[in-house]
Amino acid sequence: MAKGPFLPSDFAPSQFSTALDKANFGNALLHFMESEWKRELFTKSLYNRLSMCFGHIAHYNREGFYETWFTSDQARLRFLQHCLKYPCWGSPEYTFCDGERAIQAEIRQRNYLGRYELRAAEAVRSAELATLQRLETKYRHGAFERPVEQTEVANTESRETEPAASPEVPVQASLF
Repeated sequence: MAKGPFLPSDFAPSQFSTALDKANFGNALLHFMESEWKRELFTKSLYNRLSMCFGHIAHYNREGFYETWFTSDQARLRFLQHCLKYPCWGSPEYTFCDGERAIQAEIRQRNYLGRYELRAAEAVRSAELATLQRLETKYRHGAFERPVEQTEVANTESRETEPAASPEVPVQASLF
């Protein structure tokens, strides 16, 4: 029994790879995605093949590729978008284009793109809410705001001891 949706009979052997190689690559990539992109499943063989598919260029190493594409929901979303937009050039006798098309179909069927669009949006929302909370703490409840009682006392004292200040009129000068 296969460890994924792809069987060797789904693919044509290429000049340098068997149909089983193509099926194993597709199944390994989908298993990696389904595992929530676990680093230990991003093996050297998966990296070597993936870096040659979907128009990817090889990074300096496997870690660089992983860091670029799989460390955040936004990066994973970019990876999925990249894979789905790729036109899968070539002939199955020479390339993995039939495997790439099958993987694209499976990504669409499993709705990975929709999932990661929601996750990426939630990550942005969470980051923005954290920033809002930090700024509200700083500016609404921080050192810049005095309690109401102190403000009222200060205003009353300043009215009694200081003459009313005239409002400043802005001056506009010509730049020419």
